[in-house]
Amino acid sequence: MKLDRKEILKALETITIAGEGKNMVESGAVANVITFGDEVVVDLVLHTPAMHIKKRAEDDIKKTIHELVSPEAKIKVNIKVETPEKNEIKGRAIPGIKNIIAVASGKGGVGKSTVTANLAVTLAKMGFSVGVLDADIYGPSMPIMFDVENEKPVSITVDGKSKMKPIESYEIKILSIGFFTAPSQAVIWRGPMAAKALNQMIFDADWGELDFMLIDLPPGTGDIHLSIMQSLPITGAVVVSTPQAVALADAKKGVAMFMQDNINVPVLGIIENMAYFTPAELPDNKYYIFGQEGAKNLAEDLNVPFLGEVPIIQSIREAGDYGRPAALQTASAIETVFEEITRNVVQETVNRNDSLPATEAIKITTMAGCSAVKKN
Repeated sequence: MKLDRKEILKALETITIAGEGKNMVESGAVANVITFGDEVVVDLVLHTPAMHIKKRAEDDIKKTIHELVSPEAKIKVNIKVETPEKNEIKGRAIPGIKNIIAVASGKGGVGKSTVTANLAVTLAKMGFSVGVLDADIYGPSMPIMFDVENEKPVSITVDGKSKMKPIESYEIKILSIGFFTAPSQAVIWRGPMAAKALNQMIFDADWGELDFMLIDLPPGTGDIHLSIMQSLPITGAVVVSTPQAVALADAKKGVAMFMQDNINVPVLGIIENMAYFTPAELPDNKYYIFGQEGAKNLAEDLNVPFLGEVPIIQSIREAGDYGRPAALQTASAIETVFEEITRNVVQETVNRNDSLPATEAIKITTMAGCSAVKKN
């Protein structure tokens, strides 16, 4: 007895795979059919790894060929599972928040919180609605940097539910664990407790409509980072580093964390902080105290965008301590520096959203004004 390949294909057209809708030949699930006398080999490609669907498909093929072609046929079914790549984003979205940017660093002391605060106020000056979540549970800085150290969020009712109202400063909505502890009090929490506190600030707050939420992550790579990335659909990450080798080694690990297959958060780029020192009395001089262009070279090596460099300027430190981010200083060199870096962050967000349509893209209208537009 010799089996006819066409008859077998015709028989397989009577079988529908669970969840596919079309028959297995029409849907392309049948990759190949080979016959050798009374033997037949069917190569099947499925798009779901569920064991019961694989077993059902194999049983249906054998039963159908025996009934419609030959009861004596010797049948072998090879099943390969190919799950399609999904451009879906992890986490539970917060209604009204269009882009969530995580600002991270491999190590502490590189000025990540200062950069976050100045990015936030620059985005607001450009016309965006902005929120900042201070996720640095053990060293919250935002209350000081926005001069709201003594403020306490109040509870409001939204749609019948009790919500925290973020503190507002310089048109930025802010939540931080620092609002709920005394300035001298150390936060001595294990990972699960810190993660629970963060979830409350994320999901139990009335953030309203935001074009950007900036998340100031703790230094390093650990529990808080994983909790945030599991909880929220992170649009992208910005990594802050200083130029010296010790900081760059840790920044490289920070980038690698976001790029891991099981995390897969797009890295929007690297910002080099404390890039050089220019004294006020010698404005044309640059002193590369921590090394030159280390973060820029790292960005090139890792094939991620370089977003810009921030010099060491005394007024940046002073402005943070006084609670008025330096980028608010109009017609200053600092304002220009952060405007350029912020434009690059926005542009990289646009580029990223073009390839992941699940979030909303940003359209820059003018240098002074920007707007968020919905992607189709």
